[in-house]
Amino acid sequence: MNGSIEANGEPIALPNRSSRRRRLWLLLVSVLVTASALVLGIVNHLRQMRAQEDFAAKMSEISVEFVRVHRDDKPVELVLPANIEAVHQTTLFARATGYIARWLVDIGDSVTEGQLLAEIVAPDLDQELAQAQHQLQQAQANYEIARVTAVRWEQLWQKQVVSKEENDTDQAAYYAAEATVNADKANVERLVALETFKNVTAPFAGRITARLIDIGTLVSAGSGSAGTTLYQIAQTNPLNIFVNVPQSNAPDIHEGLAAKLLVNEYPNRDFEAKVTRTAAALDPASRTLNTELQIPNDDGALYAGMYAYVKFTLSGGNGPIIIPANAFVFETKGSQVATLTKDDRIHWQKIQVGRDFGTEMEVLSGLEDGSAVVVNPTDDLTEGLQVQARPATGSDKTSSPGNEKKSAPSPTPTAKR
Repeated sequence: MNGSIEANGEPIALPNRSSRRRRLWLLLVSVLVTASALVLGIVNHLRQMRAQEDFAAKMSEISVEFVRVHRDDKPVELVLPANIEAVHQTTLFARATGYIARWLVDIGDSVTEGQLLAEIVAPDLDQELAQAQHQLQQAQANYEIARVTAVRWEQLWQKQVVSKEENDTDQAAYYAAEATVNADKANVERLVALETFKNVTAPFAGRITARLIDIGTLVSAGSGSAGTTLYQIAQTNPLNIFVNVPQSNAPDIHEGLAAKLLVNEYPNRDFEAKVTRTAAALDPASRTLNTELQIPNDDGALYAGMYAYVKFTLSGGNGPIIIPANAFVFETKGSQVATLTKDDRIHWQKIQVGRDFGTEMEVLSGLEDGSAVVVNPTDDLTEGLQVQARPATGSDKTSSPGNEKKSAPSPTPTAKR
């Protein structure tokens, strides 16, 4: 029988006993399901934590090899194109107008300073000199007369025989005659000096590189287009070498630096040269330093105007950071290397690379001298990962980055980069 009660004259139904039991079971099942899910979540979480601990323990056993990077301290061979030029080279022009009576040296001849090269016959100059000498003699005679007259008139004026104006006139004539003599003397001396230019001599010791005259050639005094070219002469021992050194190597070039001259015509011979001076300023167009070297040429093997190469051996110590090529990693984020911290943890460092030397790479920025870099890094080397580090095979470093002993650098043989 279902129970019921009346309220305000209306019946109210009471809950069924079986319905209450059903609700109780539903609540109990709900609690059990929730508890099961909670227990399952805790178990999965514990399993994940254990897996992470196992993975961390496994990763802590990863062993890597490292090298200490350093600045390139190997001597660098810098080979640059160069031009060979004579220390002194000039063109000889005629200083006297006339014609060639004879020439005494030809192309290729070695000459000494002051040696006679050719003779010029200059009849016009000879006649001008003779006329100037005659004019000087006449001026000297007039000067002597003016001098005697001036002395006599000075004495007469002292005795008040002549007026002061008359004496002054004769004194002025005397000074004018003296000036004329001096001018004529200077003209004669000029012409006598020009007479010496009839003998063409070598201004310095060297070799004749060109002869542009022959017997009977009419020559005109002057230079450039106004004068006649007689010879070209060059001093070929020693020789000058001019080379343009790039800006990156300019600080290493200094006076007295030894170098070798390489010439294709002498493949088995190196010529010793030395830097004599530099421009001390870079060409703003090419960013190069004009450098002059000098080289002896006792046997005359080299010629002015030859094309050659200069090889500088520059000392290291101020070069870029060098890393092994197998330590370099290129990703979408850029060039990187895996470095080691003092407590042997991985740190990925971005770098800017320069030249590729094959087994080594040049690092322009991003690394400091002495950094520990992992060689052959793998993908499982994550940032901050604890690893076991040991020096790479062939490395002279014997301990981990945080505890390794410092040792003196070993000598490095000359290497061409």
